[in-house]
Amino acid sequence: MPTALEIDQHREVQNAAKSVLARLGELITANDTEKSITEKAQHLLAEHGYTETWYYNCPALVLLGSRSCVSISGKDYAPREERVGASNLVTIDLSPVKDYCWGDCARSFAIENGKVTEAPTLLEFKNGMGFLEQMHQQMMKLVRPQTTFGDLFNWSNMRIRQSGFVNLDYRGNVGHSIATNRDERQFIESDNDALLIDVPFFSFEPFIRLKGGKWGFKHEGIFYFNHQGALEEL
Repeated sequence: MPTALEIDQHREVQNAAKSVLARLGELITANDTEKSITEKAQHLLAEHGYTETWYYNCPALVLLGSRSCVSISGKDYAPREERVGASNLVTIDLSPVKDYCWGDCARSFAIENGKVTEAPTLLEFKNGMGFLEQMHQQMMKLVRPQTTFGDLFNWSNMRIRQSGFVNLDYRGNVGHSIATNRDERQFIESDNDALLIDVPFFSFEPFIRLKGGKWGFKHEGIFYFNHQGALEEL
């Protein structure tokens, strides 16, 4: 369980990531590319005082269009020049760090008529983004101090399959502990019997596609148990 100071420190970093993502939603245009969106994200993070990342050398991992369903490690990522255009899905995953405190936040943005919309008309956009929002809400009600990483993995993948979606993550997991060293992360995977409450914070980030669908959706937040044993989001 994290201390009040740890919560405040990590929330500050995570709030910066959330603020940058919200601003990017207003700035993305039809002429943007993964490369230009990455540059905008880095500029906005720097304005908030964040110039470093814990995720290899990848402060912003942006995927769109033909790469919407690609799961790739930050160590192998290089942004491309494919344009957003009139209709698209843009996923942005930010990983700022400050004084060993990590932020980790991802959102998918539906593009219609060349602009980000929070009320898409395309059914696949509505279904994918709506399912992830619902899944996060259900996870918050399900997870308890006695829940293991493996329990959350099994529930998540069952929920994904039963709802007609596919897990796109290249590791097959749906999140990880928030550590101070990248190599010390514990992953939400099937054979991990560690309790979620035994780490200060963990991310939940299912990356999914509708079976037979075109687009890959991600929504990520960081969570922790408070002193009453209830799950909260940073």
